[in-house]
Amino acid sequence: MRTLLFATLALIANTLSAKTSVTWENLGNSQDDAGAYYVQRFTVKNAAEVERLCFNQFARQMRAISPGDTIVEIVPGYYYVESPRFGTDADSVVIDIRTKGTLMSWNYAPDGVHIVKDGDVTEGVDYTRKSIIDRPEQWSLPGVKDHMPYGNEIYSFNESLATAETVGVYDIIPSFKSVTFSGGNSIFQSDADSQLNISYNKINHDNTEFYRITVKNNAIKVEYASDRAKMYADNAIYGWFNFGNGEITLPNAVIEDYPDLQYRAIMIDVARNFRTISDMADLVKLLAYYKINTLHFHIVDDEAWRIEIPGLPELTSVGSRRGYTLTEDDYLAQIFTGDGNPDNRNNSSNGYYTRDEFIAFLKACHEMGVNVIPEIESPGHARAAIKSMEARYRNTGDDTYRLIEDGDTSRYTSAQSFHDNVMNPALPGPYRFMEKVISEIALMYQEAGATLVGIHIGGDEVPKGAWNGSPSAQAMITAENLGGEKGLHAKFVRQIAKILSERNIPMYGWQEIAVGHTNEYNEATAPLVGGVNCWSTLAAHGHGGVTREAVEAGYPVILSNVNHFYLDMTYNYHPDEKGLNWGGTVDEFNSLTGYADELCPVTPTTKGRVIGISGQVFAETMRDHENNWQLQTYLFPKMFGLAERAWNISPTYTPAKFNKVVERELTDSPTIGSFHVRQPGIIVEDGMIKMNSPYTYGNGTNNRIFYTTDGSEPTTSSAEYTTPVAVGDATEIRAKLYMGNTASVTTILYVK
Repeated sequence: MRTLLFATLALIANTLSAKTSVTWENLGNSQDDAGAYYVQRFTVKNAAEVERLCFNQFARQMRAISPGDTIVEIVPGYYYVESPRFGTDADSVVIDIRTKGTLMSWNYAPDGVHIVKDGDVTEGVDYTRKSIIDRPEQWSLPGVKDHMPYGNEIYSFNESLATAETVGVYDIIPSFKSVTFSGGNSIFQSDADSQLNISYNKINHDNTEFYRITVKNNAIKVEYASDRAKMYADNAIYGWFNFGNGEITLPNAVIEDYPDLQYRAIMIDVARNFRTISDMADLVKLLAYYKINTLHFHIVDDEAWRIEIPGLPELTSVGSRRGYTLTEDDYLAQIFTGDGNPDNRNNSSNGYYTRDEFIAFLKACHEMGVNVIPEIESPGHARAAIKSMEARYRNTGDDTYRLIEDGDTSRYTSAQSFHDNVMNPALPGPYRFMEKVISEIALMYQEAGATLVGIHIGGDEVPKGAWNGSPSAQAMITAENLGGEKGLHAKFVRQIAKILSERNIPMYGWQEIAVGHTNEYNEATAPLVGGVNCWSTLAAHGHGGVTREAVEAGYPVILSNVNHFYLDMTYNYHPDEKGLNWGGTVDEFNSLTGYADELCPVTPTTKGRVIGISGQVFAETMRDHENNWQLQTYLFPKMFGLAERAWNISPTYTPAKFNKVVERELTDSPTIGSFHVRQPGIIVEDGMIKMNSPYTYGNGTNNRIFYTTDGSEPTTSSAEYTTPVAVGDATEIRAKLYMGNTASVTTILYVK
């Protein structure tokens, strides 16, 4: 009896102490008279200590289905569930939630799942998300277009990439301006003990990034206009010799190279999900290698503030920490991911760069020839700053840097569903705050010995009604005859431009700072602007596109079009592809076809000009923490197309040859750790299953296709495709393409 009692007590103890596990699945999309909806199910095991189940998900209207269960929105995108079944000895608790809309992508499934127990103690869970490609109703809605890229569609596209064109040693990304072959070859030894015969000569040239490489008589001569140009030449040479030891043959040739556009950038968002400074340094090495000369560093936004500012410690003590809170007095509410603990630095929710770290990073970027333009979002996208400065005001009574006012009853919803994320331009606090931040950042650049080519102020997505309940704002609009909230926004931008100009710092911003304004505003503001990121190609105010309107108003335009250069957009509409799709899909061919003269036609009378191209990587869906895996899969190979178009604005590679060069770069380059792999195609023809790969470099030896015919997910243990096979009784064929250890998403073909 005693043995049985002790065993029972031990079992109870183990049950109580066992970690909670949560499994999520989408039961399917459906619709009724109220519209489209889907039911997502959380199955909670070991719920004896659970008081609340918390999770992050892009803001949606939700309601719990089971009587007694409740769901509460803490902030947009962060929810908790309470159930009378929590805290019981039930083997598992099933929570079904009806959610408005249609779930078509893995990216919109919940994350950041954790529990609350003992009142306010948070604890992580073992979280599993079930596949959403088991059944069509999990990714599509009956009667609505199914966006899944099925096997026959992929097969046809892969066929279009087949080409007899060959890839030579001088076919690189971005491609050289000219290669003039002089006949014959030069022979080099590339083993570690050999000394390559390379000479250097600095020359004068109108384009400071110009370089010339002459290969002749078993020697290489490099002529260059600047240290940055010399680095580009060295990188090209490194690419010829880094694929192994032994004898290397190079065709004798004279290569001349220079960029068509002076500004070639990648924007990385670390506010929404954090990346360590070492991860960023590794990334900048890759940018420099592919002749990207600017890092547009998105270090603050609604969701976090990621840089230490002396004198304003709350920006990081509050603004860089996210966790479970109902007040946000001490830190921000968790967004996107996390375990509820604001001090856990082992996830992408929390973290910031110290002043010393940032200075060291600037030094490293400067040495690699990459300029860093920090973005300090204002007056919108400022929630982290607002919450931090409110904490400062509560704790010290000092309102010097306060960004909002008491008594403001404004009601608005931002693009990211926030209702409290806009600074008030009618107050002195925002200008003092921006001046303080600008001054401190400028000092960091000065100490680093790095050039501060500009500061990006954001200036975008101020929602309608942001100041309609602010007494100060309404009084200023009336007193200064600003004509409404747009005029107040314009006043703020002009004042920040003045603050920057007094320090000889150009202002950068998103398209809202340059379109839809008066001639008087443009004449005063445009000369102070270093660049305007135009992401939309739609007409803004009745003529041309946004890019053309900005150029005609006199602004230097940076092409940042969502349908070509938003690299965080999904590669295609497959439910398992990472990335968002609000702007459509973007792959390496979209970025390759982003021609400047098509995206922004200019005329002899145009006041401004197109100065460059920028690829954007916003981080809502980048939640890996240990390395740059997900970031690199967004960049590669999409960034190759962008690098090609920023360096060469005229057509160069055909898509098919470009695809071969891309494959060689992905498989042979020692500089890229992670990348995206395209899908295999599948068709059934004359009773036979045929599959094809998009990759043909190396005669397809770099990739393998594995498949199933029973509807299960293929792995490397599944059958390998080598030749057509009989379809037999198969009704569903699935396949994956593996390039080394990297796999594509699953291609599906239903056999009718």
